[in-house]
Amino acid sequence: MKKRIKVNGFVMFCALLLVVVFPEVFIRHTSLRSFDQIAEIAGFTFLLLGQLIRVSARGFKAEHSANGRSLIKDGPYMLVRNPMYLGIILIGLGIVLVLFKWWVSSIFLAAFLFRYAALIIKEEKKLMDIFPEDYRDYKKRVPRLLPSLSLLLDKDIAEYLPLKVSWLKKEIAPILIVLLMTIFVESWEDIVNNGLRTYFQETVIIVLIFILFLILAIYLSKRTVALGQDYANKSKSN
Repeated sequence: MKKRIKVNGFVMFCALLLVVVFPEVFIRHTSLRSFDQIAEIAGFTFLLLGQLIRVSARGFKAEHSANGRSLIKDGPYMLVRNPMYLGIILIGLGIVLVLFKWWVSSIFLAAFLFRYAALIIKEEKKLMDIFPEDYRDYKKRVPRLLPSLSLLLDKDIAEYLPLKVSWLKKEIAPILIVLLMTIFVESWEDIVNNGLRTYFQETVIIVLIFILFLILAIYLSKRTVALGQDYANKSKSN
């Protein structure tokens, strides 16, 4: 894990250095054109959704698998086999859509696949060795990284995206750092290139998106508690 963090940190530092040295090449100068507006709305949506998925996956795994001795197949792990990586890719893609020119998203996706594809395959092979029968069946039912539309529509969202306040508290610092830094850079670009009018218009949109996701987080946390109580009551009755 430490080696992975070091490698990721080095890659992020190099990417940041390139952006600082050649900002005109990478940074998108936001305007009121519909494409820019759609890109920013999609970007902040992906960023926040990715954070929710990541928090849900980490919290659910910590609570249901002691030292990796159990194969987790419920919660966000019924959505995809690698929900934490799904969260990471959504966060990264969201930042790219908010701040950078559209073609940078292609570079980001290619870099993500290059960095994580072998890692995902390695981790799945390890799980196959530990849980040969269970994981083989699990692989047949659950996609690796992209969720199926049928599952999204058939299940209660709280079943595949559970959320607890305690999980959110543990991750709140990195969430706020990423979100506030993205908002700061995007706001600075708006003010410098388009003036305060564009900045205030886009601020309203960002606030509305944030409020919607706050409502979603509250709903998920309450539904998670309710589903847990229902499960406990059924267990007692049986």
